[in-house]
Amino acid sequence: MAVQTVSLNKSHGGVQGVYKHASQQTRTDMTFSVYVPEHQSGAKLAVVYYLSGLTCTHANVTEKGEYRRACAELGLVFVAADTSPRGPDVPGDPANAYDFGLGAGFYVDATQEPYARNYRMWSYVTEELPKLVAENFPVDVNRQSILGHSMGGHGALTVALRNPGRYRAASAFAPIVAPSQVPWGNKALGGYLGSNKQAWRKHDAVALIEDGARFPEFLVDYGDADQFLTEQLRPELLKAACEKANIPLALRRQPGYDHSYYFISTFMSDHLHWHARRLKA
Repeated sequence: MAVQTVSLNKSHGGVQGVYKHASQQTRTDMTFSVYVPEHQSGAKLAVVYYLSGLTCTHANVTEKGEYRRACAELGLVFVAADTSPRGPDVPGDPANAYDFGLGAGFYVDATQEPYARNYRMWSYVTEELPKLVAENFPVDVNRQSILGHSMGGHGALTVALRNPGRYRAASAFAPIVAPSQVPWGNKALGGYLGSNKQAWRKHDAVALIEDGARFPEFLVDYGDADQFLTEQLRPELLKAACEKANIPLALRRQPGYDHSYYFISTFMSDHLHWHARRLKA
């Protein structure tokens, strides 16, 4: 698959790149970023995939995530995907709301029209993008991990739970842990997947755990000043599900922090060090 370089910048001895390619899954051009730390020629490095939240692109974490120093120190490749297909022919929310359509793909393969043609973000982030990265960057496909924020935290948890043999670690910042039980998730899953809520369960971390999915452990941070905490995020539901399933969960309540990248950038290094220990195991 051909990859077009959009930009390259040196940072902490490594290279921060932004790239574009024609996606077979979304039938649009997709843009993503990759940070590759300085490394010996021929080396294969562990890779961390990052999934962003509502309204975001690859650019939010690339510009605000403050991950490059830690990745350079730890020898981690950091890949940031977009949140949805984009383009003038891609359907969005008819009401132009921020929580459905462009920038809000919820990392599912849509089955409902008019979204089914383009909104194939599950297949994109779990199959097409990793294959593209493996073919074009110095990554060790046997040492992968995943993390995300908000809608991307939902994506990271569900991707890990459904692919426990592929990822050595999974963590999240302020994830939507049970989209079937909150307004954001009801709108997105209903719009992309239809009214049969049984079909939603494979895209709901709490439901996946209730249905028998397992992962070795999770790290989740959230801020107690997060404006979406009570209605949309519901971390207590993940805690209850993990306790019942005996899945170790480090659920950390961070006093005074909100939902923004000020929060994410503060704890990004903690998460990357946590991932690195498991990627080396």
